[in-house]
Amino acid sequence: MNSYVLSAIILSALITFLLRAFPFLLFKEKELPKWLEKLEKNLPMTIMAVLIVYCLKDLKTQFMVMFLPYLLACITVVFTYKWKKNTFLSIILSTVVYMILIHL
Repeated sequence: MNSYVLSAIILSALITFLLRAFPFLLFKEKELPKWLEKLEKNLPMTIMAVLIVYCLKDLKTQFMVMFLPYLLACITVVFTYKWKKNTFLSIILSTVVYMILIHL
């Protein structure tokens, strides 16, 4: 590996780290603005809704074959998130449900 590739990897890692650390450095001693607190509270469920809509975009072409797995996976996402308030768990569990149903 030449020095150009290595320096590109190090630079991109540094930029990624700084971009992710910037909000924590910016709001370290301050209280978050009200609009940001509201966004923080509502963003996970909004992301889940957008993902559900995106996943259902191909349903019209495969309605009879894929309706039940799609529906049960979406219901799993909604109920799991409402129950545990854990986005990661909702995504993993609904993916498992969907994969099991399409392979039956």
